[in-house]
Amino acid sequence: MATDEFFRHHLAHNPVLGIFRNLGPADTVAMCERAWEFGVELVEVPVQSRDALPSLRAAVAAAEPAGKRVGAGTVTTVGQLTAVHDLGAAFTVAPGFHPEVVAASARLGLPHLPGVATATEIATALAAGLTWLKAFPARQLGPAWIAAHLAPFPTVNFVATGGVDATNAAAFLAAGCRGVAVGSALSDPDALVALRQAVAAR
Repeated sequence: MATDEFFRHHLAHNPVLGIFRNLGPADTVAMCERAWEFGVELVEVPVQSRDALPSLRAAVAAAEPAGKRVGAGTVTTVGQLTAVHDLGAAFTVAPGFHPEVVAASARLGLPHLPGVATATEIATALAAGLTWLKAFPARQLGPAWIAAHLAPFPTVNFVATGGVDATNAAAFLAAGCRGVAVGSALSDPDALVALRQAVAAR
């Protein structure tokens, strides 16, 4: 499935992407299961080091019978991309725009969500044929940054990532984000209530 179609399909009904970093395999699977109960379709397991690969492997195995999709985050090299592809990652995410990773993802047919924080990076990603982009670091950029950049780049679909939680998810969605990546909020009952309200109000 093409990158744009993949993210559009899986974030259409629930715009929340779960992101679970620095957890062991068992805890990662437990968080994934909570996310899936909430209706989350996509879960990201960052793999900034090889120590995270067992957690990704466990999440991918748990996702298959549940009919969910698990991707790998912090993928900044072709070597990482190849490793997570071999483990069955359904998509990849990066903190920035890495041309060699974008090209390798296209060759593998693996949907990729690159990070952007400037108009130049957005334009570069669009030129590469990517319209789903990770706005990172979202808390520092702010909802106003999203709205401001959607004016000159109306075809972009932003997924706000970095410091997004139940207290500000609604603001990012209201600003025009098509998705928000959250972590610990998916294990907090009170935060889940606020997150449900944010999703319902979009």
